[in-house]
Amino acid sequence: MIREKRNKEKLTAYYNKFMDEGVVDPNVHPWVAESWQRCQNLHLPHETMPKVNRLTREQVIEHQKAHAQIVEYVDGLYEQNKQHFNSHNLSMLLIDDQGYVIKNYAMPFFQRVIDDIQGMRVLESDIGTSSISIAREHNVPFLMFGPEMWIRESHNGDACSAPICVQGKIRYILSFCSVDQRELPYDLLLSLLLTMKYSVEKYLEMLVYWNVQKMILNELPVSVYWLNRDEKIQYCNENGKKRLDGKNALADVFLNYEHIPVRQALAGKPVYRREVTWITQDRTYEDVTTALPVKVGKNVEGAVILSMSIEDLKTTIAHATGYSSRYSLYSMVGETTEFLALQHKATRIARADSNILLQGEPGTGKQRLAHGIHQASARAAAPLIVVKCTDGSPKAMEEEFFGRVDGDNLPAAGKLELAMGGTLFIDEVEKLPVELGDKLADALKNGLPVRGSGERKKLNIRVIAACDSNLKRLADKGLFSRQLFEMVLDTVMRIPPLRERVKDISVLANHILAEMSAQYNMPQKHLTPEALKVLTGCSWPGNIKQLQGVIERAFFHVPGSIIEADDVKMPVDKTMEKSWKMTRMLSSPYGNPPAATFPSWLPCWM
Repeated sequence: MIREKRNKEKLTAYYNKFMDEGVVDPNVHPWVAESWQRCQNLHLPHETMPKVNRLTREQVIEHQKAHAQIVEYVDGLYEQNKQHFNSHNLSMLLIDDQGYVIKNYAMPFFQRVIDDIQGMRVLESDIGTSSISIAREHNVPFLMFGPEMWIRESHNGDACSAPICVQGKIRYILSFCSVDQRELPYDLLLSLLLTMKYSVEKYLEMLVYWNVQKMILNELPVSVYWLNRDEKIQYCNENGKKRLDGKNALADVFLNYEHIPVRQALAGKPVYRREVTWITQDRTYEDVTTALPVKVGKNVEGAVILSMSIEDLKTTIAHATGYSSRYSLYSMVGETTEFLALQHKATRIARADSNILLQGEPGTGKQRLAHGIHQASARAAAPLIVVKCTDGSPKAMEEEFFGRVDGDNLPAAGKLELAMGGTLFIDEVEKLPVELGDKLADALKNGLPVRGSGERKKLNIRVIAACDSNLKRLADKGLFSRQLFEMVLDTVMRIPPLRERVKDISVLANHILAEMSAQYNMPQKHLTPEALKVLTGCSWPGNIKQLQGVIERAFFHVPGSIIEADDVKMPVDKTMEKSWKMTRMLSSPYGNPPAATFPSWLPCWM
């Protein structure tokens, strides 16, 4: 609060009147008067400075280290204005939000030595009324004349304090203190204090912003470098530091520095998403690199380089788009010998790293079994990439496996690249054209051809293929790639149809009902023995998917909690006969039918 100059003799009279008679003169500033009364109620001594709370010398050192950034900044501000403090016999205090003095600048505060004031707590409860306590309580700058202070021996000088706030909260207090009887240029001193307050607040806001930015940059799987005009590194994130080996210039680390687009950016020409090889003495990085000029006005003063490993990029894309296993082997339901044998075999096979061929009728659960095997394998943390073969264009299917170049001549990764380190699940593999099957087998065996070079990149991929037909017979007739057939023939698993697991039908049906009740927050429904008898008497040509459609219809059409035999609409109806086929045709490329026909709880079954 900027105040007019006050007559100090009158202020001294007001102070003495309060101390001697306990009477507050109406001319005393109300905030000061309220503080005096609180100090009186606390029985604080007012003649000399009392012994107050303070930090030890070791604690002072740690205190300053904890606030090192702000201390360094205020040091710089003080150095720029030191002559004004000296010419007016001023001291400046930097105080934390708890009232402890972090550092004292210039002349001693309250005529005490510098080491004495640092670490001292200067709250109202410690030293009584002061500009510090008023500024802290009311969150405004406050000028206080000497006779208004609680401690009489401090009346020789004046003080002005300003809170330093970030997002409305006091973080620090700056306080100017005079120990001189001479007339002070109050307007100039207040202007200096308010300017410093503004500067420190903006600096603190910038620190918060920059610290958040660093957190973000350090979490990104990208190497980030900010270079100045001399190509020296001004900043790099943690990912970037791993490549630098302690050096401060990219040219000292990367042998092919001239081919990295740094100088294009320094010339003002941005480079976006270019494939760049970064070569060091120890290893080579294949990256997608962006280089941007940093401009001040129209002048280029530096460059920012963002470079991401293509391998990391593929993994990030794979996980971001949900290429992961969602189903566990032991979340599947069944009690028959056939089912348990299959489940145990899948568990054993999952631990190995051989390719797998899953054979079974449509709707038997091949997709979910593939998910479960991936999740139980050592590759569980890596992507599970699904390709569903179709009767569509061979060119589109080839691009799905091997990728393509988009309109900006940038490569779009194919499913083979995305599956690196993980599992590639090829559903309905029998629909794969022979020529494309041969090309796929060659890439899996010998590596993926690198664009623009004669080199090949080895693929670390486990293949799980699923088919509804006899793949060997198709290969023998030349209708399927012999090379690919032999590659996926390491382990063959036959998935039994539901008609061979009749005892599992009632287990599956009840499990479906329980899951539906939980998902839709509806009361549990139960099948009568007669209804279960109807279900177990069906051959289920559509297997589990067809059973699911029947149970779902009954669940939503029966108002009560009991599903009778008459409520079960069996697939003799032509509409229901086609339902499982329609579901199968509408399945997504990821192996999951749309929500309307194949609810999310279905993956719990086998």
